[in-house]
Amino acid sequence: MEKMWTLSLPWWEFVLRAAIVYLFLLLLLRLSGKRQAAQITQFDLVLVLLLSNAVQNSMNGGDSSALGGMISAVTLIAINYLVGYATRHSRRIEFIVEGSPKVLVRDGKVFWDVMRRTNVTQEELQEAARGQDCETIAHIHLATLENSGRISILPMRDKPT
Repeated sequence: MEKMWTLSLPWWEFVLRAAIVYLFLLLLLRLSGKRQAAQITQFDLVLVLLLSNAVQNSMNGGDSSALGGMISAVTLIAINYLVGYATRHSRRIEFIVEGSPKVLVRDGKVFWDVMRRTNVTQEELQEAARGQDCETIAHIHLATLENSGRISILPMRDKPT
């Protein structure tokens, strides 16, 4: 019972380790693209579970005490809150953490290079278009990949024939 509350590392090392892992994963997920985090699929869920397992020891340094886990959890929640606060109050930090919306289609013209960079497939674009009653991509005035990972569609007012 005593081991449950006895830390094998100083408390500040748990905080430092959790902070480093949080920022590393934030950067890694940011670099992997918006679509990865925005719409979680079964593959994404497996990835998140494996990532959490992969970084566990780097956060706790081999410590299996309840107190160590609690310190790590509080640190992760606090850092997440601080990152959220910073992104709400600084456009620059918001851009660094969340990126910016990307235009995928303008007036029926698809920007294939943007589609590739953002990992959006033609099928995903067509699905979003159908959701806005656009029969074809040619009927899209503007399609934007939002920071949330959702594709927003503005149909053309006068559809081309």
